[in-house]
This record gives sequence, structure tokens and C-alpha cells, in this order.
Amino acid sequence: MAEATSALKAQILDDMKTAMKAGDKARLAVIRLISAAIKQKEVDERITLSDADVIAVLDKMGKQRRESIEQYKAAGRADLVEQESFELEVIQSYLPTPLSDAEIDALIAEAIAATGATSVREMGAVMSKLRPQIQGRADMTQVSARIKSALGG
Repeated sequence: MAEATSALKAQILDDMKTAMKAGDKARLAVIRLISAAIKQKEVDERITLSDADVIAVLDKMGKQRRESIEQYKAAGRADLVEQESFELEVIQSYLPTPLSDAEIDALIAEAIAATGATSVREMGAVMSKLRPQIQGRADMTQVSARIKSALGG
């Protein structure tokens, strides 16, 4: 087995072992999905993921689950909503504590000031500055909308 280099990957592997020993099949299945997504990214890019990279993978998985939940609710599939919600809960347990709206607004104001952005055309520079600080701690779609309104878009 490959050596886990990041603390987050090590925690995920430890949690997988704990779930196996406890016989928690539902949690184990989700942790295996997480582990597979991380390994897939490492194989595809031929790199060993850092904690920041693992958080980006988890954030993407969380976004997929949130979108699926919305689709299943619209289709009236409560059974699938419940499954996806459980998966989302497990995925979020590995993500950093979410930022409050006030913290997000403060970071956006800071990034706008640091980049000197004055219009929506410069939104990319603001997003680039923010992404490392916010990834996994806020929904980037909402952050994008807030930046756009802060820049008068």
C-alpha cells in the first residue's frame, strides 16, 4: 500500500480501518469512494496529493452531492436524497470548518483591495487570490456571485 503523505489522507485511511472494524458498511462505502477519488486524481496527474489537493477533491465531491440532492428532490426520490445526504455528511466531516458570511465578505474585500480590481472583468484575478483561502470552506458558486456584486456586476 502506498504511504500516505498528507495528514488528511492518513486520517481517511485510519477512518476506513475503523469503519471496517466497526462493521459500519454505509460509512465504509463513502470513505472508499473518497479514497478512490483521491487515488484516481493521483494516478491521472502522476502526483502525490497534498492536503490542499485532497480538500479540492473533497470539495468537488461535496458539490456533486449537493447538485444530486437537488435533482433527486425535484424528482421526488427521497431514498436517493437520504443516501446522497449521508455521503455529503461524511465528505464534509473531512473538510475544514465552513466560513461564515461575514468572514467570506471580509476575505472578498481583502482580495479586491489586494488585486486592485474595479470591474467584473477583473473577477478572475480576485478568484485566483481567494481560491486557496476559501477552497473547501465555502461554496465557490456563491463566492463568485458575491464577488460579482461587490464589483458592481
